[in-house]
Amino acid sequence: MQISSDEPSAVLGAALLRMGLVRPGEPVRVVPLTGGVSSDIALIEAGERRFCVKRALSRLKVAALWEAPTSRNAAEAAWMRAVAAWLPRAAPAVLGEDAAAGLFAMEYLSPEDHPLWKAELLAGRIDCSFAAAVGRDLAFIHASSAADPDVPATFSHDETFEAIRIEPYLRATGRAHPALAERFEALAARTLATKRALVHGDVSPKNILMAKSGPVFLDAECAWFGDPAFDLAFCLNHLLLKGARKGAARQLYLDAFRALADAYLAGVDWEEAEAVEGRAASLLPALFLARIDGKSPVEYLTDGDERDAVRRCAAPLIAAPPRRLDDVAKAWSEGG
Repeated sequence: MQISSDEPSAVLGAALLRMGLVRPGEPVRVVPLTGGVSSDIALIEAGERRFCVKRALSRLKVAALWEAPTSRNAAEAAWMRAVAAWLPRAAPAVLGEDAAAGLFAMEYLSPEDHPLWKAELLAGRIDCSFAAAVGRDLAFIHASSAADPDVPATFSHDETFEAIRIEPYLRATGRAHPALAERFEALAARTLATKRALVHGDVSPKNILMAKSGPVFLDAECAWFGDPAFDLAFCLNHLLLKGARKGAARQLYLDAFRALADAYLAGVDWEEAEAVEGRAASLLPALFLARIDGKSPVEYLTDGDERDAVRRCAAPLIAAPPRRLDDVAKAWSEGG
């Protein structure tokens, strides 16, 4: 096999052969892809075949020191396989996995046919029906996983979730805001202790493709059996954040927020919907502030006034947690 790229890798070439995805002596082109901070991902072209290969990094590509177990690579592949049994169109198909090299291969979904939801939202193209589809499908995945007896043991990844979600988003932000540190620690403890469903852990518009058949979820490195309210709050948070930009039509993002939340809550059947909503509503302001003052600030809110508006809205809601998601939306609409 002949590999051509800016940085040829013998490890990658050997893994492709072991997975049976290329033939000996076959020319292979490797095109590095961008967009993530936690993994190396590349498009592989072999003959007329095109697919992606992903390998998790032990140290994430952010300014703050942020390390995480590379075993999350296997957890992501396992999440995709699990979802393939419940809702196949909602995730790329896994084509092969090589534990020795710490990588897996999945189908390539072209950007021409699968626009990125983040790009659409940042461009001001807000489709509430698609937001509702995200909520609907996310609830379906959570409900399916809650009914699967194999999920708890397969996705018992508390250590990874602590390293890549609880510490950088909750504990680190609590250290940045000492007056709220106790609340952040309480949210961290509750989230880790709540075991209900298979959590994706990074349900963000940057990880959701808009296929004609519906949402496609990517980057499930944080896959963990835990609190599904985390996924709901994590995704809704991005709709608030994108409406925080100067000149953004905030009400349109809030419309999408409500569409997603309503569709999700309508699909909750593993516990009382009010319980999930209560946990999500109290977690959401903490995540809102975390994307300003945690280890992974969003790149599109750089203006001081934008960031201060998030702080002014989030801090009181963290101190006195809301019980309804609409309470968060109203606070942001009226006072942010």
